[in-house]
Amino acid sequence: MAQPRDIIGRAPSLADTLAHRLREEIASGRLRPGERLPTEHQMAETYGVSRPIVREAVGRLKHDGLVTTRQGAGAFVAEPGAASTFRLDITDFSDKVEMRAIVELLMAVEATATGHAAVRRSDEDLARIGAQLDAMQEAIVRGEPGVDEDMAFHRAIVEATGNPYFRDLSQFLDHRVRHFIRTARANTARHGGLAQAVQREHEAIFTAIEKKDPAAARAAAEEHLRNAAARLAVYLTP
Repeated sequence: MAQPRDIIGRAPSLADTLAHRLREEIASGRLRPGERLPTEHQMAETYGVSRPIVREAVGRLKHDGLVTTRQGAGAFVAEPGAASTFRLDITDFSDKVEMRAIVELLMAVEATATGHAAVRRSDEDLARIGAQLDAMQEAIVRGEPGVDEDMAFHRAIVEATGNPYFRDLSQFLDHRVRHFIRTARANTARHGGLAQAVQREHEAIFTAIEKKDPAAARAAAEEHLRNAAARLAVYLTP
């Protein structure tokens, strides 16, 4: 455990930050399977947060299958393999190593889905994707970031795969990395001409899908994500 009064900085959510810290303790083996977690009072004192924050953080670990609770006995670290849900825990978007890992995951999912969409899309799918491309252009003309239009564009592509698992995973990632996308779009909006450069990346994706060229579609999607990360100055080449 951390040293006493290791005050957690004012992150977007103290419960998220504490849950992340406890996950690290479990992953590193400092908190071992079967070991009882400190009491709410002890953790509140250690991390400098309130007991409700501790309760909320432990509840999240319990939801993820990392912690079990026993009536009257407290919370315990679950046995390995007990976790029943996948969690993408992003707490610091300025961490270049973490963001590189996130971008690699997004590239794997988005590029593959875009390649499948190029092969499988129907005329109706293409029309929906094109409509969102036009909506992004309209947002640019209005001087808006166009975050919702951007995400709708990519969702339309995922829907065109016809694979419900791509859709479900994409929805999960949408919720977890929305801040990443919003920040990238906001940075773009602040620099004249950059928004149109981003739009050209989207147009390249659309063109590849329109031509039913899966290799070009995958390459365009990967390039778009690399550039989005570069616009945040967080992508590190090997």
